[in-house]
Order: sequence, then C-alpha cells, then structure tokens
Amino acid sequence: MAGRGKTLGSGAAKKATSRSSKVGLQFPVGRIARFLKAGKYAERVGVGAPIYLVVVLEYLTAEVLELAGNAARDNKKTRIVPRHIHLAVRNDEELSKLLGDVTCHTPKIHTRSITAWRRDLPGSSHQSY
Repeated sequence: MAGRGKTLGSGAAKKATSRSSKVGLQFPVGRIARFLKAGKYAERVGVGAPIYLVVVLEYLTAEVLELAGNAARDNKKTRIVPRHIHLAVRNDEELSKLLGDVTCHTPKIHTRSITAWRRDLPGSSHQSY
C-alpha cells in the first residue's frame, strides 16, 4: 500500500509553514481568517478571502506609512507621530476620500486650551459656556 500513511524510516518531520510566509506577507493570514469566521460575516469563508483582505490591509498600511515618513522627513523629524499620519492622509487625494469620515486623535490639543487661546485673542468676542 504505497502512498498511505507515514513511511518507515522518515524521522525528519516537516516543519509547519504559515500562510503568511507562503504568500510572502507580514500580516497574519491565519488570524484574519479566524476573525472572519468568528465575525459571522458569512456562513462559509473561502481560502482566498483572508489572503486577499491581508494583501489590501498591508498595501494600505505601507502606503500610509510611506506618506507619513515623508511628512516626518519634511518636518525634520525621525519619528512618525500621529500628526504626520494625519497630514499624510489629508494631503493624499485618494486616502482623504477613503478616510474622509475618520477622526484621528491628535494629542496635546485640548478643548479647554483652544477656548482659552481664543478668549485671550485681542478683539475676540468668544464666550465660554
């Protein structure tokens, strides 16, 4: 019965290879597949669906990071901060259209400080409530 079961003498077991490494991606295909199945988006999830979704997510991430890195370099910084991501998304026409309704949290800007700043402006008729 050739071809059935393990052959005698083959002690070297095959090492498991993840789907991400098979496709050459950085994002986890198995985790996305698990989320798709657990999310009940459909009764059945095909083999190619999580791979396609991971490819799209990885492409969008690489695009945003490249533009944010350019924005950081323009501001003479070596570290990408949320402000650089915000500038990158808003300056790119397609990303701005895709993420137009997304609110990005930018730290260090508080509502109280903005109202105090407006109140301190000369000739300002801004009233705080």
